[in-house]
Amino acid sequence: MNVVETDLPGVVIVEPRIFRDDRGYFLETWNEAAYGAAGLPTRFVQDNLSCSTQGVIRALHYQHPNPQGKLVSVLQGEVFDVAVDIRIGSPTYGRWVGVTLSAENQRRFYVPEGFAHGFAVTSETALFAYKCTDFYRPEAEGSVRWDDPDLAISWPVTAPVLAPKDATAPLLHDVPPERLPRYGVDG
Repeated sequence: MNVVETDLPGVVIVEPRIFRDDRGYFLETWNEAAYGAAGLPTRFVQDNLSCSTQGVIRALHYQHPNPQGKLVSVLQGEVFDVAVDIRIGSPTYGRWVGVTLSAENQRRFYVPEGFAHGFAVTSETALFAYKCTDFYRPEAEGSVRWDDPDLAISWPVTAPVLAPKDATAPLLHDVPPERLPRYGVDG
């Protein structure tokens, strides 16, 4: 496997070795020893799966307290996946990085604790899988508006389909500081 650093420290793209032939392909989707040797978390406590249609944006979600790191991948279709540094005091606060994940490229994207996460579906449908380092806790759930002008994320969808909570999420600068993680403390 190849681990590709991004412009945000800790946010990485994992490119697994894919063995293709005329029958299809084979790859290893998870290996605790290999991920640990690459400096990535090896303890995940919850796996999630979502299926969405083209034009859906699910964003930008985080959990504080009890932050979740997420190792995400696409089993069917394609998405544009985004991580945003929302840690108060971070030198990269408010910056984002995006990557295309697909069933074809089989990339994984690790979004560390302290980052908001979201994705836009660019194929007809997408089956999206993610492993989490902590359990989902509704009382700790937070979100930032997907189209926050200060973040200026270049979403590849012009007329997104949004959940009501995503459409009405606050801008990052309107989130109370006590509802955001702190750099060096929470990830």
